[in-house]
Amino acid sequence: MKLNKTLIAVIVVIVLIGAWAASAYNSMVSVQEEATTALANVQSTYQRRADLIPNLVETVKGYAAHEKETLEGVVAARSKATSITLDPENMTPEKLKEFQQAQGELGSALGRLIAIQENYPDLKANENFRDLQVQLEGTENRINEARNSYNATVQKYNVVIRSFPKNIFAGLFGFSQMTKFEAEAGAEKAPQVKF
Repeated sequence: MKLNKTLIAVIVVIVLIGAWAASAYNSMVSVQEEATTALANVQSTYQRRADLIPNLVETVKGYAAHEKETLEGVVAARSKATSITLDPENMTPEKLKEFQQAQGELGSALGRLIAIQENYPDLKANENFRDLQVQLEGTENRINEARNSYNATVQKYNVVIRSFPKNIFAGLFGFSQMTKFEAEAGAEKAPQVKF
């Protein structure tokens, strides 16, 4: 009789531990999926910007034929930026940095393209150019929001997998920390405006 009670107690403990382990695993999967979805949203927003660029380049081409170097720079930067994708399963800080650098180069090239408008009053007044410029500005805001959302989701995920006792299961099941987006190099310095 005493053996039966001990056996029942052991079985109950094993079932409770198993149920808790399943719950812990499922919660880690849930927050990991939120983080990978947030990353996909960041990439989707960057893709929206990349999709707007050919239209902007074509609009500028019609007005600024001799700005060939700037236009080619934007096209090359866009090509480089769209060739780098982030895989949540194999994302390293180096890969994220490479992605951010390519996106930064594209942003810089776009800045030079937008600056061309000052030399071409007809371009500045062109409705298509203005619409594209507004869409790009909106997309830049969306990129910032998507990156902030991703960072918040990654923080939540990292806290879950690093907190005791879930960190034990995280190690057993291969959950590892994810990398956040960081400010670009030099972002801590305010830009100088000269007239």
